[in-house]
Amino acid sequence: MDTTTRAGSPLRQRMIEDMRMRKLEPRTQEGYIRAVRKLTVFLERSPDTATVEDLRNFQLHLVDTGTSPITLNATLTGLKFFFDITLGRGELMARMQPLKLPRTVPVVLRLPRSSTSQNSRCSEPPRPGRSAYRASGLVPRP
Repeated sequence: MDTTTRAGSPLRQRMIEDMRMRKLEPRTQEGYIRAVRKLTVFLERSPDTATVEDLRNFQLHLVDTGTSPITLNATLTGLKFFFDITLGRGELMARMQPLKLPRTVPVVLRLPRSSTSQNSRCSEPPRPGRSAYRASGLVPRP
C-alpha cells in the first residue's frame, strides 16, 4: 500500500503529510495508519472525537481479543503519533502506557570441541603477559 498517494479523509491526508515531513519509512507509515483505522472501526466514528475513556476501552479491547504485546505497543505508538503530532492532543495518550516485554536470554551456540584442532593458535595455552582472548585466537595477533 502506497500511503503517499492513497486518497482519504482530510484528517488521513494530514497524518500522511506529517509522517512524510518526518521522513518515516513506508512500513512505519502503514503501521500508523493501520492503528488509526483499528481505532476508527472500534469507535464507529471519527478518531479525532475519541476521549481518554474511549482510548482506555480500546486498549482493553485489544488485550481482551488476544492482541500480542508487540502489536499492541505498535498500535499505541501509531495512535500516539496521531494524537500528539497530527491532532496536537497529546494529553489524550498521556495515560496509555506500552506493555513491558519480558527480556529473553539469547541462545548461545557452541561448536563441539574436536580433539584435533585445525587452528594451532586456539589449542595453545595462553602465554604469560597475553590476554586469554588474544591467546585463544579471538583477537588477531599484531
